Amino acid sequence: MRKLVLKSVSCGIALGLGLGLISSMQTAAAEWKPQKPVEFVIMAGQGGGADRLARLIQSIIEKNDFSNQPFIPINKGGGSGAEALRYLKDKAGDPHVIMATLNSLYTTPLRNPGIGVNIEEYTPIARLAEDTFVLWVNSESDIKTIDDYVAAVKKAGPEKWVMGGTGTGQEDSLVTAMLQKAYGIQMTYVPFKGGGTVAKNLVGKQLNSTVNNPSEQLGFFEAGRSRPIAAFTPERIGVFPDVPTFKEMGQDLVYFMQRSVVAPAGMPKDAQDFYVDVFRKVNESKEWKEYTSKKALNRAFLTGDDLMAYFVAEREKHRVLLKEMGEIK
Repeated sequence: MRKLVLKSVSCGIALGLGLGLISSMQTAAAEWKPQKPVEFVIMAGQGGGADRLARLIQSIIEKNDFSNQPFIPINKGGGSGAEALRYLKDKAGDPHVIMATLNSLYTTPLRNPGIGVNIEEYTPIARLAEDTFVLWVNSESDIKTIDDYVAAVKKAGPEKWVMGGTGTGQEDSLVTAMLQKAYGIQMTYVPFKGGGTVAKNLVGKQLNSTVNNPSEQLGFFEAGRSRPIAAFTPERIGVFPDVPTFKEMGQDLVYFMQRSVVAPAGMPKDAQDFYVDVFRKVNESKEWKEYTSKKALNRAFLTGDDLMAYFVAEREKHRVLLKEMGEIK
């Protein structure tokens, strides 16, 4: 009887050890990590809000060791982001490519269906924030209020008043169209590759006004070289407490730029989980919280099916805006 008991105990121990080993192997297999540097594609040129944010995020990941492999920022802003969108489509199934997005995620495929991109095929990773827009003029201008601005635009005429922005049929041109419609004004819109270039041209007096994100103009504002006139937000922006919103002045002009990350179609689920975890850590990091507070971004973390539903809903809103502008049928 004693031998039988001892044999049973031995078998139990062996079985337990075996199950434990299997469990450990399963856990190890589930914990996917990149095997080479990750391409962090940016669908915009250098110097603008999207570029700055992506490079900040990359630095947060590196500083805090959120990834075992580096994230390498790669700008692909050609064709209002069409270059990046197509690149991501052609990387289907690749677990070592992700992309930082802006609202051209919606507008570019709508305006250019020939690129063959359906954003619903991409793998959603995370929305980190929604960026804001402000109407800016050069600080040497006499314009201090929206009434001053409207009067100046009308006096100059559409050919002489130049509004600068990033791309055509993208965020800045949409906001400009909203502004023109609300106040019955016309101006010449000049597109640039990045928001940083737009900001520099405003303080250099090559432009009369811009609708830069705060992060793109803040340095010039702090140096006393640019002046915010009004914000396209529901409430006043914390870093500009004295700048009124258009809603305060009776115009329902509100527009946000999503700052999100997506991956190619067909990314393995364990790789998707890895990236979601990385960006969740970024969202909770001290550096990100400080940056978003200082640069007037609304932290708004979203992932999974909820993020894709958000993308689809925003695409339809932009479809309406583009139709009103005559950009699409």
